[in-house]
Amino acid sequence: MKQIIFAALLLIAQAWNAPAFAHTEHGLAPVEKHAQKAPTQQAAPAQVDDSAPDTLPAEQAPAEEEVYPDEPMEMLHPGLPEEWRYPAGAIMAVIALWALFTRFPGQSSPKSINLATMPFVGPVVRFLNRSPYPLLGIRFVSVAVFLMVVVAGLFGTTYPEHNLATALVWNLWWPLVVVSVLFLGTAWCAICPWNTLANWLVRWRLWRRRDPHPGRNRKVPRYLQNVWPALLMFMGLTWLETGVGVTGWPLATALMALVMLVLSIVFMLLYERKAFCRYMCPVGRTLGFYSRLAPVSVRPLEQSTCDTCKTLECYNGSKDIEPCPTHLVVGRFSQNTNCLSCGSCMLSCPKKNVTWRLRPLGSEAKDQAQARPQWDGAWFMLALLGVTMFHGLTMMEFWRDWVAAVAGLLNESGTPIISFTLAMLGVCGGVVLAYAAAIGLAWLFNKRATPYKTLFVSFAFVTLPLAFVYHLAHNLDHLSRESADLVTLFTNPFGTGLAPLSASAKHDMMMDPILPEVAMYTLQAGLMVLGFWLAVQIVRHRGNGQLADGGGVKGWRLAPLLAFIGAITATNLWLMAQGMVMRF
Repeated sequence: MKQIIFAALLLIAQAWNAPAFAHTEHGLAPVEKHAQKAPTQQAAPAQVDDSAPDTLPAEQAPAEEEVYPDEPMEMLHPGLPEEWRYPAGAIMAVIALWALFTRFPGQSSPKSINLATMPFVGPVVRFLNRSPYPLLGIRFVSVAVFLMVVVAGLFGTTYPEHNLATALVWNLWWPLVVVSVLFLGTAWCAICPWNTLANWLVRWRLWRRRDPHPGRNRKVPRYLQNVWPALLMFMGLTWLETGVGVTGWPLATALMALVMLVLSIVFMLLYERKAFCRYMCPVGRTLGFYSRLAPVSVRPLEQSTCDTCKTLECYNGSKDIEPCPTHLVVGRFSQNTNCLSCGSCMLSCPKKNVTWRLRPLGSEAKDQAQARPQWDGAWFMLALLGVTMFHGLTMMEFWRDWVAAVAGLLNESGTPIISFTLAMLGVCGGVVLAYAAAIGLAWLFNKRATPYKTLFVSFAFVTLPLAFVYHLAHNLDHLSRESADLVTLFTNPFGTGLAPLSASAKHDMMMDPILPEVAMYTLQAGLMVLGFWLAVQIVRHRGNGQLADGGGVKGWRLAPLLAFIGAITATNLWLMAQGMVMRF
């Protein structure tokens, strides 16, 4: 535990004392330096870039170039053009009007299909479920890449575009792991290197069950049996990413990865099963909540078989297979949030009654019976929306000027950590206040028939698709315009001998996306419409369950929530329309 605290303090101390990270748009530059640069901010960068020879010694460079060595190289992604925004807005307006003046839908159980019986996909599903070895092979690859990332971050180049740690983690892994939810739910958790390495190091088994447990095997204290710890870690990692700028700092990226690994090991030594995965991991909890929208889920093949089961191997495990790491019984759980997709239940079930099922997108979040609301979960979903929007805001060209203005009001000199923190809390708090106000108006519109807290918790699910689609649309830009050459990254993970990308090289990369721009803009606009549609559907289905007279009520009764959805989507569309700073 001392090592964890020391590593965290070291990371924060380095962030505080070395604020102006040259290779990331997120690093906070000292306020005084912004103030000196402000009068010439519009014209100076281009003049400096053209007139200063590349071979000028660093000690002869002008003072402003020493402070802002990469400022002329800062590139902006083009925003989403109006040719895509306006049609998307028109479609959403039609959806909103339809929702306002039609009656709530009745309750119905969504149908699902056994993926193992489907053509093309079925053989793959059956192969993965047949034995532990296919998944074990993928875990070996995951761990190997993780170790390469850590070593490259610790010992490789400081130029993030050439270091495997930063280029792979922030430009490829983080966007793709969120995209994976759309197709695979929480499948990433099944091959997560933190969990895999912790399991190997603590239990000394590649996959077989270890009895007795080698650690303390304590029950998790009741005060930790919630997602508040994960929420705090999620906010903290966002602060490090967007405020400190670890996305452009390979060493910090590697240290963060190691801290997460150590936490996973410590929790596995102290507590039963996989407490870190269920209660602490910010990545796992983010994917878990997003997976409530996923079209795939782990469910029984026949519910009646689970209903008559007495041995519950899915929960207790078998002689060789570990029990469910998050204390789930397949026949009794109805939400994806805590399922790690590890496959233990499929391997341990003697009747092979567990499978992957295909279901309608967002069906779990819409169904009051499936996705049961909880107070801590509601706050996590709200934070997810606030942080996602805040993340996009920090990549706008005007963001640093806003932070500098706040710092000026607070008379804060040096690195504006306090101003940045207040801005982050302000954005997230603004989202919460807007949602709370919408719930309050809906509560009044419905004559206070349902307790305010019940409405607050239940309708928090509307924030999931809004956060999810903006997360996807925003990162689609990074993925398409900033993805490095994978062959070069893996053959030279340390970036040995490579110079930082020039302004022209960055410009060429940005203007030559992997996806054609028309396809990317269409996907981004389509995602925004999809998120709006799913959020409206969640309001309508949950409204039917929450209001006393149910299906006989028209949508205007929940007009405040529809207005909230519209305001958030309009804000996200506006953010998508702005030029976005490249990550490195």
